[in-house]
Amino acid sequence: QVQLVESGGGLVQAGKSLTLACVASGGISSINVWKWYRQVPGKQRDLVASIINGGRQTYDDSVKGRFAISRDDAKRTVLLQMNSLKSEDTAVYYCNAELRTGVYSQWRNYWGQGTQVTVSV
Repeated sequence: QVQLVESGGGLVQAGKSLTLACVASGGISSINVWKWYRQVPGKQRDLVASIINGGRQTYDDSVKGRFAISRDDAKRTVLLQMNSLKSEDTAVYYCNAELRTGVYSQWRNYWGQGTQVTVSV
């Protein structure tokens, strides 16, 4: 019964900023890796950024220097700060978490429902 709920999507003008959030719930023991993906209709879902338990971050070249991923383990939350937004950033954004519900449980991947980000000129 694990759930990932996203928020923060919407319409924003090019050059401005927007922050997405994703909170996990449902008897979670620990979260190893958080990831943000995005998908445009007719195209595959692409990895945008990731952050591991120790804090190390990775970014796709298309967003490097503009986006920042962070995590708050006490709140079971991951954030994606998006700056200097471009029209090509328009997509549905999905959060993904590798987590387990017990110390001796298997690590599994879960997805959020997706949130629309539209960058207008």
